[in-house]
Amino acid sequence: MAQNPNLAALSAAGVSVWLDDLSRDRLQTGNLQELIDTKCVVGVTTNPSIFQAALSKGTAYDAQVAELAARGADVDATVRTVTTDDVRNACDVLAKAYEASDGVDGRVSIEVDPRLAHDTDKTILQAIELWKIVDRPNLFIKIPATIAGLPAITATLAEGISVNVTLIFSVERHRQVMDAYLAGLEKAKQAGHDVSKIHSVASFFVSRVDTEVDNRLDKIGSPEALALRGQAGIANARLAYAAYEEVFVGGSRYEALKADGARVQRPLWASTGVKNPDYADTLYVTELVAPNTVNTIPEKTLDAVADHGVITGDTVTGKGAESQALFDKLAGVGVDLTDVFKVLEDEGVEKFEKSWQELLEATQGQLDAAKK
Repeated sequence: MAQNPNLAALSAAGVSVWLDDLSRDRLQTGNLQELIDTKCVVGVTTNPSIFQAALSKGTAYDAQVAELAARGADVDATVRTVTTDDVRNACDVLAKAYEASDGVDGRVSIEVDPRLAHDTDKTILQAIELWKIVDRPNLFIKIPATIAGLPAITATLAEGISVNVTLIFSVERHRQVMDAYLAGLEKAKQAGHDVSKIHSVASFFVSRVDTEVDNRLDKIGSPEALALRGQAGIANARLAYAAYEEVFVGGSRYEALKADGARVQRPLWASTGVKNPDYADTLYVTELVAPNTVNTIPEKTLDAVADHGVITGDTVTGKGAESQALFDKLAGVGVDLTDVFKVLEDEGVEKFEKSWQELLEATQGQLDAAKK
C-alpha cells in the first residue's frame, strides 16, 4: 500500500507521525495497521480521555469486562487490565516500526493514573507497575510535568524505563523537564543501565495555549490585542524547540552522556487538533515541522493533512526571536503568560482526572450489569 504523499513529506522532514487515539475497535478491525500502511503512523498515544471515549462506545470490551466481573475484579483492576491489554496489543502492532527506527518510533504511551499527578512516590510506583504489566520495550510511560511529576520522571528513567512527559505548557517547565530527563539518564548510567535503550519525549501542548490566550485577547478587545489571536500556541512551541536545541545540540551536559549512546529527548507536539474553526485545520501540523520532533495527531486532523496539508519543509528552526517578539507583544497588551500556563496545567490535570473518574464510573456500571 502506498503512503499518503503529504504525510510522507511530513515524515521526510523529520516529524514522526503518531496517532492520538487508541481503541479495541481500531486494533480488532485492522484500522491501526491500515493507518501505519497508508498514513505514515509510527506511534500511538493514549490518555484518560481517550480510554474513557473508547470504553463508552460499542461492545468491544463487554466480554472482557464480564469475564473480569465473574472473577471478582474491582473497578481499578478492570480498568488497568483492559487498558494495558490494548496498549500491549498496540505495541505488538507497532513492533516493526520500533525495530526499523532503532527504538525511536513504534512507541505506544500509557499514562499513570491522573489522580497521582501531585504525588511523586505513588507516580513512580505506578510507572514501574505499568512497565511490568505491559512488558514491551516500545512502551512509553506518560508522567505529567507537574512539580511533583518532575522527580518522578527522573526516578522512572533511572530505572531504565522510557518516559513520555505530558502536560507541558511553558518553556520554563520544558527546561525543567529536560533537566529531569538528563538527571534520570545520569542516574540510570550510574545504576548500570544501557542509556542508549532509554528514550523520552517532551509533550508540549499547542492548541490549548491558543484557546486560553485568545479568550484573554478577546476580553482585552483592543485592535492590537485582537491582531495577536491564533499565534501564541505556535510561537510557544517554536520557543520550546529553540530551548531543546540549546540543551541537545552541543549542550555540555548532554554531550557527556552522548558518548554512552544517550538519545535526545524529542519535542512532541500534543493537542494539535484545531479547536477554532476560523483557523486552518492543519495549522498545528504544517507550522510545526522540524527535525527530531513528533506530532501526535487526532484522526480528524490526520485526514485533513492527508487531504490538503501543504508541507514546505522546516517551519520552526530559527524562529525563536520572532516568537519571543510575539510573546513580548502579548505581555504588552496585558496577557499574563505565567498565569496562562498555570491555569492550563491545573485545567489539564483536572480534565484528565474527570475523564478517569468517568471511566471508572462507566466501568463500574458495566461490572454491576455483568454480575446481574
